Order: sequence, then structure tokens, then C-alpha cells
Amino acid sequence: MGMYCDQCEQVYRGTACTTVGVCEKNEDVESLQKILLYGLKGMAAYKHHARRLGQVDEACDAFEEEALFATVTNVNFDANHLLGMVLELGRQNLRVMQMLNDGHIARFGKPAPTEVFEGTHAGPGILVTGHDMPDLENLLRQVEGTDVKVYTHGEMLPAHMYPILRRHPNLAGHWGGAWQRQKDEFEAFGGAIVATTNCVLIPRSTNTYLNRLFTTRATAVPGARRIERDDYAPVIDAARAAGSLPERHMKTTTVGFHWSVLLDAAPKILEAVKTGQLTHFYVIGGCDGAEPGRNYFSDFARRTPETSLILTLGCGKYRIRDYDYGTAAGFPRLLDMGQCNDAYGAIQVAVALAEALGCGVNDLPLTLVLSWFEQKAVAVLLTLLSLGVKGIRIGPNPPAFVSPGVFRILQEKFDLKLTSASAAADLGAIPA
Repeated sequence: MGMYCDQCEQVYRGTACTTVGVCEKNEDVESLQKILLYGLKGMAAYKHHARRLGQVDEACDAFEEEALFATVTNVNFDANHLLGMVLELGRQNLRVMQMLNDGHIARFGKPAPTEVFEGTHAGPGILVTGHDMPDLENLLRQVEGTDVKVYTHGEMLPAHMYPILRRHPNLAGHWGGAWQRQKDEFEAFGGAIVATTNCVLIPRSTNTYLNRLFTTRATAVPGARRIERDDYAPVIDAARAAGSLPERHMKTTTVGFHWSVLLDAAPKILEAVKTGQLTHFYVIGGCDGAEPGRNYFSDFARRTPETSLILTLGCGKYRIRDYDYGTAAGFPRLLDMGQCNDAYGAIQVAVALAEALGCGVNDLPLTLVLSWFEQKAVAVLLTLLSLGVKGIRIGPNPPAFVSPGVFRILQEKFDLKLTSASAAADLGAIPA
């Protein structure tokens, strides 16, 4: 017979359980397992998009299985080993983001800066939200030759930078902002809506768009219809039934500063750095949320020096894009690089700049300030940490699943910082 340990749920003999402090219920072990699980969810989302574009990697699949197995009951109680797996997840996710990048370019062409009409045109319309470019392509093929116009929403905005999609006559523009505004923006849009991936909300009881809301594959909303076998006929019918949208021109914006575009302009950028026309680069974006405090990012962006460039990506861009930052060294100061998965591109730009300047990435005049929300943000952050990038600021709230002990390790190893209550103070602490 023995005694039962409430902490690790095991029977022990003697005066004390010898596994206390390293058992499954140790908060640091639990925290690392949660980071691993959340990161795997984010990586799986990117892998799903990449697979739909014909991009697969057996090594990534094998790691995903091993990492999930490491979170099963009574498998891994070693915090150091779990931390190693967490960072390996970041390295594997880099490969996944590369596959997704390669798949997008192979399918839709090399991105280029382009002006985007934001608003709606007269006639029936369909709004596409989420992240899935093949869904958008399938819909465009099925409305081709009709008067039904298609608009992007949220993280689908970067679709306009790909020439194959941009040149389609039925892709008419963009409507709305980040995912958390859906309940108002979908209502105001007036046409049919297709949600292709996560970041879709359940409509309010007072909203009227549920009968014209459609989802694809794993994405589902109670009461909405799910598209089967890529047949968008019900969506097209709903768009026609909703009637003509009004003519509304909100603004015209420029997107498409993909990393390949910036690398093409590398000689000009390097010359501007050497002559002092460009003094700093800021990556401000990430996964946005609705809770208070996220005005920090817009405040931070507006306070950046006029001799700096701001690279933005993910739905976090909607916190900072409705402002005229002007130009620096002949470039628009705000450069929209694409979706959250295009963080891969920010990494490529940083590596290329470091090589050209003969320094390490952490020696660059580069600051990353990332809004924090969901699982894909975990995967992206782990990728940056796995590459040894230091001094990243995340916020507005600390990740609830990161224990104080684990966060202390990340601070010590990577100088990971939380955003403070003052964007001005944080910006002032960054070396010029």
C-alpha cells in the first residue's frame, strides 16, 4: 500500500512523493504543454492551407505527431525537454509558412503592390472572409461571366496582391476591417458572406445576415449553411436574392509589399540606411482582438520616427492602417506585407538586411511589436524565438497559459517583453 499524491495523481511510498516539482501538475510543465498544444493548432491551420495548395512535408507531419504524443497523460514530465520541443515547433512552423508562401506564389503568381478599391459597387455582391485563397479562387471561377461581384474582408485583403486573383474581372474590391467587427460590417455589407477559416463570429440575435452566411469545411456557425464539394451555387443565389448593393467608395489603399517585393528593392533600402534616410524598421501587426488596450498599437505606430518604415501583417494591421504616415526614402512608411502567415516574409527581409549589412538580426535597427490573440500567433512567436530573435514586445495582455516560471525563462533567453501601458514610453526605450 502507499499514499496518493493529489498533485501528480500517483501512489507513492515513503514520507513524500518524489515526483512533486516535476510531475504533470507542475505549473511550468503544464504551461509548456499548453504552449505546445496551442502552437500545434496554429501550425496545423497553416499546414491545412499549404496542403490545399499542394505543399506537404513529411518531416513536419512526423514532428506534429511526436509533439502531440508528448502532451498525452504521463508521457513527458521534463520541462527542459518540453522547452526544446516548443522551440522545435517554431522551426517546423517556419518550414510550414515557407510552404504556404511557395504555394501561394506558384498558384497565384508573384505579388506586387496594387491599389485596392474599398467599398461596394452597384449589383449583387459576395464578401469573403478568413484566410483561404483557394476558396476565393473557386468562387471567382463560378461567378465568372455573371454580374455578381466578389469582395475581400479581413485577412483576405492580401488576395489583391496576387496577379492571378487581382486580374479576375469579378474581384471588385475590399469591404471592412478586422474579424472582431464582423457583426456590424457583415450587417452593413448587405450581400452574401463566405467564411473560409477561423475568426468567424456567431451573429447577434438582432443581426439579419445569418440566412446569407456560408462557411467552408471545418468552419461552421449554428444556423449558417456549410458549402459542400466547393459548390458555391447557394451563395450566388443568396447574393442575387439580397439584391443590388449600393455604390459606396470608402477609400483606395495600397497593399502587396510582399517580402519578395522588398528584396527586389533591397539596394535602394540599403543605400537609404547607409545615408541615414532610413534609421529604423518596425514590424507592427499580428493577431488582433477586441479587448481594451489595443489602441496601444495605433499609438505606437503614429509615434514612430519619420525616418522609419513600418512593416505590418495579420489582422493587427487594421489597428494602424487608417492613418497617413507619409513616405521615407521614397517608400510609403506603412508597408502591408500580407496575412499573419506572411510573418515568414518579415523574417526573410530581416535576414537579408543583416547579411547585407554584415551583422546579426538582433543587431539590426529592427523592433517587433506584436498584438497577441490566438493560436497562430503562438506558432509565429515560437518561430521568431526559435531563430533567436530577441527583444520582441507582445501585448496588450500576457499569454494566460504561460506560467511565471516559463515567462521568466523566455525573458532571460530571448529578452521577451510585454507592452506597457504607454506606447510613448516603450518607443522611447528603443535605441535610435
